[in-house]
Amino acid sequence: MTSMVISPGATPETAARGVTIAQTLASFAASLRPGDIPAQVLERAKYLILDSVGIAYASTHYDFAHRALSAVTELSDGLGDMPVIGLPQRLLPRDAMLMNGILVHGLDYDDTHAAGVIHATASCFPCSMGVGARLGSSGLDMLTAYVIGMETGTRLGAVAKGGFHQIGFHPTGLVGAFSCALIAGRLYGMTTQQMAMAQGITLSVGSGSLEFLQDGAWTKRMHPGWAAVAGSTAASLARHGFVGPREAYEGRFGLYASHLGQYAGNIDLALATAGLGSTWEVAKVTVKPIPACHFTHACADAAAILRDKHGLKLADIKSVRALVPAEVVKTVCEPVATKQMPQNSYDAQFSIPYIVATALAQGSFGLQHLEDSAMADPEVLALAKNVHYEVDPKSPFPKYYSGEVIVTTKDGRELRHREEINRGAADRPISNADVEKKFMENATLAVSRSRAGEIRDLVLSLDRMADAAELAEGLAARG
Repeated sequence: MTSMVISPGATPETAARGVTIAQTLASFAASLRPGDIPAQVLERAKYLILDSVGIAYASTHYDFAHRALSAVTELSDGLGDMPVIGLPQRLLPRDAMLMNGILVHGLDYDDTHAAGVIHATASCFPCSMGVGARLGSSGLDMLTAYVIGMETGTRLGAVAKGGFHQIGFHPTGLVGAFSCALIAGRLYGMTTQQMAMAQGITLSVGSGSLEFLQDGAWTKRMHPGWAAVAGSTAASLARHGFVGPREAYEGRFGLYASHLGQYAGNIDLALATAGLGSTWEVAKVTVKPIPACHFTHACADAAAILRDKHGLKLADIKSVRALVPAEVVKTVCEPVATKQMPQNSYDAQFSIPYIVATALAQGSFGLQHLEDSAMADPEVLALAKNVHYEVDPKSPFPKYYSGEVIVTTKDGRELRHREEINRGAADRPISNADVEKKFMENATLAVSRSRAGEIRDLVLSLDRMADAAELAEGLAARG
């Protein structure tokens, strides 16, 4: 494998000498060759895409997908020819990116990069496929652009050390826009300077609010697709000479200064570029085993293990304590009233009380537990009111999303189990074979098993396709 020479992590001092983070990332995006990427990283990248495709198919069963499709179809006004995953409609390219992002992220079952606290594939895949299919890029070029987006977006998220969530920004949408600008720039064949400029333009269009946590609103579902729209738009503007700020990240009003408030002093700008071309963050992306916020997984597993190990019945349980990282409290533990009685499926997916209670009652947590009937189960809801959280003083966050559950029984026993390393983390990975199994479970909610097998084979042959449009067409619903 040919090694790459990448500039060291940019800082305000290096920026003063003329090297910005945006330029360093643009240089990486412009110069990376497929042969520079280890074979196992390219292979894992295809499986991450496969995972996202399966989730997208499963999402076609849900109301949010069809309401979003009605709106996006109206925007395209019948003019588009870009396919949508699992659906028969054709849209304008940017509208298709938005819709595909909604489908991939809509069930909150898509992959996560722990240090970046970001769902990177949900924006990088719709953008790389959308732009690649429109331009007639090869499958390998599309896959390379996807890897570029994953490597840059995860690093940009990691710089903040979880701070975006504390302020109320969702980095999947906010940071994802910058990685999508680089994806589009690479596929357009833009120069390093143009791609640096695209990141500066993205600073004005990247977005994503966590206010949905207050009432289970649907807005989080659109963040990755909107990131793809924002990033690709910024790239096109830069390609045609539109001028954006130079210091998108380290500037006085750059990404971190403007979006982190009191947490801006905690950042490490060197993480934005550290190890580019030698350390591969794609290999550290975690695949979700549970359709809920990744911050809940360790507690869900701990609860299920306690149930099975001790033969617990709901009638045995007096109260439950869940130990969680301090950084996730605002996301999955508060407001307490909403978390203990979810009003809809999105509330449920971000609720430690509901998920722990369900795992104690049922021994697992799956898509079936997001149905209205499950969320109305009086026994589960009664237990959820007795699930309380505490900040875990031993948390290794963000390296791992740990969790511990402590059950006090009515006969006075205290039973506890800790999951230090959440299932699916880089040090406890879900194998490609397990990804394939998850894909089949999700895809067959919408299509036959034989059709799901065809889709699987299509995705896994991406690097051998002459035209990325073959993938986009192959993922559309058949008439």
